[in-house]
Amino acid sequence: MNAMRADIDARLHDLRAAVEEARSVPMSASVMINRSEFLDLIEALEAALEQTLSQASAVVGDREAVVAEGMSHAEEIIRAAEMQRDSLVSQTDVYHLAELRAAEITEAAQNEAFELQAETDRYVEEKLANFELTLERTLELVRRGRAKLSGGHSHRLGDDSDVDSIVLPEHLER
Repeated sequence: MNAMRADIDARLHDLRAAVEEARSVPMSASVMINRSEFLDLIEALEAALEQTLSQASAVVGDREAVVAEGMSHAEEIIRAAEMQRDSLVSQTDVYHLAELRAAEITEAAQNEAFELQAETDRYVEEKLANFELTLERTLELVRRGRAKLSGGHSHRLGDDSDVDSIVLPEHLER
């Protein structure tokens, strides 16, 4: 680019020198210049300017292509960054939702286990109470039966003093 600038400067200098070295017309500010030499200098300047402008246009075109490519690349980077951001946000949201859901499930399972334990305890308590009642009734029947057999003497739990005097029928003896 500097070589072209030097070429244009040299051509302008040649034009200026041609005007300055031209013969003066007496009593006027005009000069006489050789037309063909001056037109050759102008054509050479025009050619140098045309070449410089062509190269400048090419550089500007390249610049615009490079800028367009850079803009396109920048847009791709931005799109990729936005997608990655969305993905990270999504993953973070999914993780938080999963944590919340896990906590809900754990709490529900603990509540269900507590209720099941309470229900099991109630069931066992009810069955033991029924069993206790059945045993008490059975024990009472045994006492009455023993009292009948012993002639009205009632026995308390653990009182086996008259057991030896009980005579069982032969088919029950062993």
